[in-house]
Amino acid sequence: MRDEVELCVHGNDGQPPLIYLPGLHGDWTLVGSFRIAVAERLRFVEVVYPRTTAWSLDDYAREIESALLARGIANGWLLGESFGSQIAWKMSERTALGEESAAPAESSRARPNFQTDGLILAGGFVRHPVNWAVRLAGRVSRAVPLSIVKSCCCIYARYAKFRHRRAPETGANISEFVTRRTVAADRDAIAHRYPLMAQNDLRPIARRTRLPVFYLAGLVDPLVPWPFVRLWLRRHCPGYRGGKTIWGADHNVLGTAPRPAAEQIVQWIDSVREEQAATASVIFGTATAKVSAPR
Repeated sequence: MRDEVELCVHGNDGQPPLIYLPGLHGDWTLVGSFRIAVAERLRFVEVVYPRTTAWSLDDYAREIESALLARGIANGWLLGESFGSQIAWKMSERTALGEESAAPAESSRARPNFQTDGLILAGGFVRHPVNWAVRLAGRVSRAVPLSIVKSCCCIYARYAKFRHRRAPETGANISEFVTRRTVAADRDAIAHRYPLMAQNDLRPIARRTRLPVFYLAGLVDPLVPWPFVRLWLRRHCPGYRGGKTIWGADHNVLGTAPRPAAEQIVQWIDSVREEQAATASVIFGTATAKVSAPR
């Protein structure tokens, strides 16, 4: 069977698309409350990764783009959560390459590439600040017997009731999360994603990125030291607009603080859209004035 990306689309065509690229777990099971929080304001697209052990980051980016285009979604904001941020950078690079390669005569026609409107990194990164820890985690993930994984997931399920106490919709999906994580093929796919994070250096892409980039973090994040990520983005990424740290949230900021996260993300997207509309208005007004000016 061919590995395929799954999409679940919420909202209508008139809303700005927000494409959720999940972390290592690869599905929707930790984002239920966030989905409810952005309802009626954004067209929320949940991506589910296939349980593949063969794809590269480029494969992920290409296949997700193809799936989006097949559903009539030609542009949107990318919400890259942890591992998903790596795919987001790759997709933004494809947008940039498509714009550079388009001939002037084709500029007004729809391009085959998905067009990234901007990036929001939720506990994400460019290159992980502690790369040796990523490699170690990958080795441990492969070595631990599935029976121990199941035991750990059962313990996590009990803790998750407290962790997601402010996100009831996410809490309701914990059983599904545990069930999916205790499948051997799922564990193998997750283990395959660790080397993709460790081996790929996306800093050259970020240094060229002029699309709007924002960073969302939970205050306590033992997996990604976000102060180092944001410092690097401020110094090296031309498109970086700033970030927000949410108190009371952790690495899974979309799951542990869904409403504050949703409000901040909607605010960022609205601010960029208003800025772009104002710029377009000025350009159109200037062009109109030149055409109508007496000679």
